[in-house]
Amino acid sequence: MTDDDAVLPHTGAGAPTGSGYGLHHVQLAIPPGTEDECRRFYVGLLGLHEVRKPPALAARGGLWVRGDTLEIHLGVEDDFRPARKAHPGIVVRALDDLAERLGSAGVAVDWDDGFPGFRRFYSCDCVGNRLEFMTPEA
Repeated sequence: MTDDDAVLPHTGAGAPTGSGYGLHHVQLAIPPGTEDECRRFYVGLLGLHEVRKPPALAARGGLWVRGDTLEIHLGVEDDFRPARKAHPGIVVRALDDLAERLGSAGVAVDWDDGFPGFRRFYSCDCVGNRLEFMTPEA
Protein backbone atom coordinates (compact mmCIF):
# COMPACT_ATOMS: atom_id res chain seq x y z
CA MET A 1 0.00 0.00 0.00
CA THR A 2 1.29 3.43 -0.84
CA ASP A 3 0.63 6.54 1.23
CA ASP A 4 -1.74 7.67 -1.52
CA ASP A 5 -3.83 4.49 -1.02
CA ALA A 6 -3.99 4.70 2.78
CA VAL A 7 -7.27 5.51 4.51
CA LEU A 8 -6.81 7.46 7.72
CA PRO A 9 -8.48 5.81 10.72
CA HIS A 10 -9.87 8.92 12.37
CA THR A 11 -11.39 10.97 9.57
CA GLY A 12 -15.08 11.19 8.88
CA ALA A 13 -14.47 10.48 5.21
CA GLY A 14 -15.75 7.25 3.76
CA ALA A 15 -13.71 4.84 1.69
CA PRO A 16 -15.90 4.05 -1.34
CA THR A 17 -15.64 0.53 -2.77
CA GLY A 18 -18.58 0.45 -5.16
CA SER A 19 -20.04 -2.48 -3.17
CA GLY A 20 -22.21 -0.43 -0.80
CA TYR A 21 -20.87 -1.94 2.45
CA GLY A 22 -22.58 -1.01 5.68
CA LEU A 23 -22.88 -2.48 9.15
CA HIS A 24 -26.28 -3.79 10.22
CA HIS A 25 -25.33 -5.11 13.66
CA VAL A 26 -22.59 -6.48 15.88
CA GLN A 27 -23.09 -9.81 17.64
CA LEU A 28 -21.66 -10.55 21.05
CA ALA A 29 -21.93 -13.88 22.86
CA ILE A 30 -23.59 -14.28 26.24
CA PRO A 31 -23.87 -17.30 28.54
CA PRO A 32 -27.13 -19.29 28.66
CA GLY A 33 -29.73 -17.85 31.03
CA THR A 34 -28.29 -14.31 31.25
CA GLU A 35 -30.84 -12.52 29.07
CA ASP A 36 -32.46 -10.70 32.02
CA GLU A 37 -29.08 -9.58 33.37
CA CYS A 38 -28.09 -8.37 29.90
CA ARG A 39 -31.44 -6.61 29.52
CA ARG A 40 -30.77 -4.69 32.75
CA PHE A 41 -27.35 -3.64 31.42
CA TYR A 42 -28.09 -2.85 27.77
CA VAL A 43 -31.64 -1.54 28.16
CA GLY A 44 -31.73 -0.34 31.76
CA LEU A 45 -28.22 1.11 32.09
CA LEU A 46 -27.18 2.00 28.52
CA GLY A 47 -30.69 3.09 27.51
CA LEU A 48 -30.96 0.97 24.35
CA HIS A 49 -34.31 -0.46 23.23
CA GLU A 50 -35.07 -4.15 22.99
CA VAL A 51 -35.85 -5.40 19.48
CA ARG A 52 -38.40 -8.19 19.11
CA LYS A 53 -36.60 -11.15 17.55
CA PRO A 54 -38.27 -13.14 14.75
CA PRO A 55 -40.00 -16.22 16.24
CA ALA A 56 -37.61 -18.73 14.67
CA LEU A 57 -34.65 -16.87 16.17
CA ALA A 58 -36.32 -16.09 19.50
CA ALA A 59 -36.42 -19.83 20.25
CA ARG A 60 -32.61 -19.77 20.43
CA GLY A 61 -32.61 -17.29 23.32
CA GLY A 62 -30.51 -14.17 23.41
CA LEU A 63 -31.44 -10.53 23.15
CA TRP A 64 -31.34 -7.87 20.44
CA VAL A 65 -31.02 -4.18 21.32
CA ARG A 66 -30.99 -0.99 19.27
CA GLY A 67 -30.44 2.72 19.84
CA ASP A 68 -30.05 5.42 17.21
CA THR A 69 -27.93 3.77 14.46
CA LEU A 70 -26.46 1.07 16.74
CA GLU A 71 -27.78 -2.50 16.85
CA ILE A 72 -26.26 -5.26 18.98
CA HIS A 73 -27.35 -8.91 18.91
CA LEU A 74 -26.54 -10.88 22.05
CA GLY A 75 -26.46 -14.56 21.16
CA VAL A 76 -26.40 -17.45 23.59
CA GLU A 77 -23.25 -19.55 23.44
CA ASP A 78 -23.04 -22.72 25.55
CA ASP A 79 -19.24 -22.61 25.77
CA PHE A 80 -19.24 -18.87 26.50
CA ARG A 81 -16.01 -16.93 26.98
CA PRO A 82 -16.23 -13.14 27.14
CA ALA A 83 -14.59 -11.13 24.37
CA ARG A 84 -11.62 -9.55 26.15
CA LYS A 85 -9.81 -8.07 23.13
CA ALA A 86 -12.38 -8.05 20.31
CA HIS A 87 -15.00 -5.35 20.87
CA PRO A 88 -17.43 -3.00 19.17
CA GLY A 89 -16.38 0.64 19.01
CA ILE A 90 -19.54 2.53 19.93
CA VAL A 91 -19.80 6.24 19.12
CA VAL A 92 -21.53 8.22 21.89
CA ARG A 93 -22.44 11.92 21.84
CA ALA A 94 -22.47 12.36 25.65
CA LEU A 95 -19.39 10.30 26.55
CA ASP A 96 -18.79 11.86 29.95
CA ASP A 97 -22.42 11.36 30.98
CA LEU A 98 -22.22 7.69 30.01
CA ALA A 99 -18.95 7.22 31.91
CA GLU A 100 -20.53 8.77 35.00
CA ARG A 101 -23.66 6.61 34.67
CA LEU A 102 -21.60 3.43 34.33
CA GLY A 103 -19.28 4.38 37.18
CA SER A 104 -22.23 5.19 39.45
CA ALA A 105 -23.60 1.71 38.72
CA GLY A 106 -20.31 0.13 39.76
CA VAL A 107 -19.13 -0.61 36.22
CA ALA A 108 -15.41 0.02 35.69
CA VAL A 109 -14.49 2.73 33.18
CA ASP A 110 -10.95 2.67 31.77
CA TRP A 111 -10.06 5.87 29.88
CA ASP A 112 -7.58 5.54 27.00
CA ASP A 113 -6.07 8.39 24.98
CA GLY A 114 -4.40 6.14 22.39
CA PHE A 115 -6.68 6.89 19.42
CA PRO A 116 -5.87 10.32 17.90
CA GLY A 117 -8.95 12.39 17.15
CA PHE A 118 -11.17 10.61 19.70
CA ARG A 119 -11.84 10.58 23.43
CA ARG A 120 -12.65 7.05 24.53
CA PHE A 121 -12.94 4.57 27.34
CA TYR A 122 -13.27 0.84 27.68
CA SER A 123 -15.74 -0.94 29.88
CA CYS A 124 -17.21 -4.43 30.12
CA ASP A 125 -20.82 -5.48 29.94
CA CYS A 126 -22.45 -7.53 32.69
CA VAL A 127 -20.99 -10.82 31.37
CA GLY A 128 -17.48 -9.52 30.73
CA ASN A 129 -17.54 -8.57 27.03
CA ARG A 130 -15.26 -5.62 26.26
CA LEU A 131 -16.96 -2.47 24.94
CA GLU A 132 -15.29 0.69 23.62
CA PHE A 133 -17.23 3.96 23.89
CA MET A 134 -15.86 6.92 21.94
CA THR A 135 -16.59 10.41 20.70
CA PRO A 136 -14.71 12.61 18.22
CA GLU A 137 -12.59 15.31 19.83
CA ALA A 138 -13.97 18.80 19.38
